[in-house]
Amino acid sequence: MTDHHIGMIVPSSNLTMETELPRMLTAREQVLPDDRFVFHAARARMQHVTPEQLQAMNAQATRAAIELADARPDVVATACLVAIMAQGPGFHCTAEDDITGALRAEGSSAPVVSSAGALLSGIAALGARRVAIVTPYMKPLTQAVVDYITDAGIEVVDSLSLEVPDNLAVARLDPADLREHHRKLDLSGADALVLSACVQMPSLPSIEAVQDEVGIPVLSAATATTFRILSSLGLETRVPHAGALLSGTVADPGDVARAA
Repeated sequence: MTDHHIGMIVPSSNLTMETELPRMLTAREQVLPDDRFVFHAARARMQHVTPEQLQAMNAQATRAAIELADARPDVVATACLVAIMAQGPGFHCTAEDDITGALRAEGSSAPVVSSAGALLSGIAALGARRVAIVTPYMKPLTQAVVDYITDAGIEVVDSLSLEVPDNLAVARLDPADLREHHRKLDLSGADALVLSACVQMPSLPSIEAVQDEVGIPVLSAATATTFRILSSLGLETRVPHAGALLSGTVADPGDVARAA
């Protein structure tokens, strides 16, 4: 039995990343008991999902990475998708490189995963070229996410903004409501549905139910981040009841932005 140490850089007001990822990987332990997972989080201040606070949070990533390096994690995930996507297309490569540099300077060899890059990789892994997305963001930030995904060569055929600016309020949204929200989207041309394009908006309990209803793969920023974490650790990307991406049958294409 092996313990895998996962470092996470999360917004100070984040609740969901530290809930859904452990739940997924605990569920994985029930079917693949040789691997166990230990979580270590470093926080970066962010209360409201505004461009100013998102940029300020990004500036704290190096400090957070240095603190995580002391725990010698096996992988580090930076988990605020919109903080990265709001800085413009391809910024997850810059963010990952900055965090990697900070870790290496402290003697850590841990690979780095960002939720922004993971979402692009997850969509590519499913072979999807056209997606619909649900976000909790105000419409201008949702458009930034749409532009980021589009720049990676993926068409966003429809999007829904729930317009919740307070990050704690986002974490308290009922994931069951997503079973209704997705019906407001036009999925006729979509290859996949991103049920939550935000690691703070809970979605895990609804992923499989919505996938069964719509008949196309359903993923979230959290399931995509879990997919990349497992792949970076060289482990089977299988988590029960977490959607097609974590079925264990999907190959990781790596960082599609860097490959391009």
